[in-house]
Formats: sequence, C-alpha cells, structure tokens
Amino acid sequence: MGRILFVVPPLAGHVYPAVGIGGELADRGHEVAIAGHASVVGPLVPAPLRLIELPEQITSGERAEIEEKSRRQRGTGSFKFLWEDFLLPLGSAMARDLEPVVDDFRPDVVVVDQQAVGGALLARRRRLRWVTLATTSAEFDNPYGVMAAVGQWVVDRLREFQLASGVPAEDAARGDLRFSELLTLVCSVSELLRTPDAVAALPPGTVFIGSGAGLRQPMGDFPWSWLDPARAKVLVSLGTVTREAGGRFLRVAAEALAGMTDQVQTIIVAPPGIVDDLAAAAPADVLVRGKVPQLELMGHLSAVVCHAGNNTVCEALSQGVPLVVAPVRDDQPVIAEQLTRAGAGLRVRFGLVNAAGVAAALGSVLGDPAYRSAARRLGDDFATAGGVAAGAAHIEKLLP
Repeated sequence: MGRILFVVPPLAGHVYPAVGIGGELADRGHEVAIAGHASVVGPLVPAPLRLIELPEQITSGERAEIEEKSRRQRGTGSFKFLWEDFLLPLGSAMARDLEPVVDDFRPDVVVVDQQAVGGALLARRRRLRWVTLATTSAEFDNPYGVMAAVGQWVVDRLREFQLASGVPAEDAARGDLRFSELLTLVCSVSELLRTPDAVAALPPGTVFIGSGAGLRQPMGDFPWSWLDPARAKVLVSLGTVTREAGGRFLRVAAEALAGMTDQVQTIIVAPPGIVDDLAAAAPADVLVRGKVPQLELMGHLSAVVCHAGNNTVCEALSQGVPLVVAPVRDDQPVIAEQLTRAGAGLRVRFGLVNAAGVAAALGSVLGDPAYRSAARRLGDDFATAGGVAAGAAHIEKLLP
C-alpha cells in the first residue's frame, strides 16, 4: 500500500475533489493525508483521512480583506491580483511549511492542487513524484483567448518563482508548475472543451476524470419527506460568493421561485448572515437551509441554479441535471460558457438579473426538454470518465 499526500489551498471548492479522491484511495487501503490550513480545510476533511495542519499565514480578517480587494478588481487586473497577491505568496509559504511535512510523512506520491503551486515547487525541488489535481477545466479551455500575453505573463511569473526558490534553471524552464509532467487529473470531461483543437493541445499526461464528488463530511438531517414527487425540485446555491451580492441574488431567486410553487419546490442554500430573514418569510414550498446534502439531493432535482462553480456544475451534469448559472468571477465565466455551449443550461447576469429574468431562464430550462437531453448526454460522458475511482486508479499507477 502507498502513502499519498494531498496539498490543497485554503479554498473550499478546491478541497472537495481532493477529499473525494483521497477517500477512494483510503478505501483501497492506502495511507492518505491532506495538508492545508485548518481554518478552512479542517472542517471539510472527514475520517478516515488525516489532516496535516499548515501554519496559518494570515488571519481570517486578513483573508477577508484580500478577498474583498480581489472582488474590486476587473479584467486582467483581477487575474494579476490573484497571482501576485494571493497564489504566489501562498505558494512561497506552503513550499516552506511543507518541508517538515514531507520529511515526516514520506509520501510515495504528492497530489497537488493546481493553485497550490508551493506544493508543486517543493515536489520538483525534492524530486518527488507529483500529480496535479485541477479542480476546474478552465486552464485547459483556452481561457486567455486573444490575451496570449496574459498567459505568457503567468508562465514567466512561475518560472521566476521557481528560480527564486532554488529550482535549477533547466528544470524551471522545462515545466509549468500548473501541470505535472507525470499526470494531471482534471475534474471535468473533455466534451465540454471549446474545440477538438483544445483537446489536442492538452499537456501530456492529462486525464479528465469527470466529477470529483466523493467522500464528504456528514451534513446532518434533511427533511426528505418534504420532497413532493409530483413537482419539480430546484436547488439554489452560490458557494462562497460575496455576502452582500450573494444575498441580493438569493432574494431574487427566492422571489422568482415563489411564483412557481404550483410546479416547483425550491431548496435554497443560505449560510447564516446572508439572508437570515428569508427562511421565516419564505413560503412553505421554499426550503432555506444553511447546508444541504448536495450530492444526495442531485438525484431528486430537475434543475440547479448556481454561480457556475465547477464542482456544482459537474455534480449536476453527472446526474443529467440542467442548470441556470450566474457566474461571478475567476473560472466561473469559462464554466458557464462551457455549459451553455453544450446546450445543458442558460446563463443570467449575476449582478443585474431580476426575479423575472431568473423565472424566465428557469422556466425555459424546465420546460424545454432539449436542456435535460443535453445534460443527460453529458451525464453519460461523466459516467465514462469514471470520477474519483478513475482518479484513484491513475494515482495508484505511480506508486512504487
């Protein structure tokens, strides 16, 4: 049996696929640990996985300030802010803090989230076997388009990052820390990419595994008897978007769906502090919860309304469920474009859409069978990709 170390950034959406694949590997008898910052990662890592806590480099308040500054950025400024003010400083700290972890755990393989570049840096510097885990397909779908200079800017920054950290020049020039030379696991399906040329241009060793859904922390009780088999069920979830803007969108969605209760039951995920009054004011056919067992719910749903987060989109499509998406930032516009290009959903504008707009989009997705047919076709592609079992099998091939 092998020893596998997962390295994740303090971003919840990046932790879930690592936990899913790690859980599958643990079920197969391997020793699995996840290294990350406990303030974010800890609550998401269930038994039997081991959490190795990295030192907290910033306080929760400082992290919130960085996130708020990021939200105020636009265009290429937002992209450069992400790298210069968050990912590269985080990478430097993680490369340093992972040194004793590697010495103590002695992993046979290190699985590094694509944005935890410090883990990839350390693995390259220490000549460890390492795998990239890409929790979104955005980097593989021509995300820079006509802005080729932006893509080159990232390549240059990562090369400088390696050189400054002791990686030999020939190694730094040879490989991009975002893509392992051995194996890159992508949580999506290649059928969602823009063109066949995008597939042909993939880095060597790239494998699409479908959804990264797997082991999760228990979510507690859910009123399953509340679900009415005679009506469609719609889930509304925004992940970790801004509290103020997220609250506005959830209210708009609730208003739209409150007018459809003769046909639809709605489950709204609203963490405490966003719309505390919504639960009390919502009609009986609109359920507002702080958390839901999303994976278990997918099989009951007719549609999902979300922010085009890759995890939620892939979890829905893997079950043949169409979506209405309202992308906010980062990779979400790319994922939204993939979805609409495939015909499996519609896009609305997060900051501008009103209740009538949400109702119209959702009415189309629920009423036109073409959307569900497209989602089901993609569901077949996700099933073929194999999910976390496929990811675990590919990692096992690298074990000594």
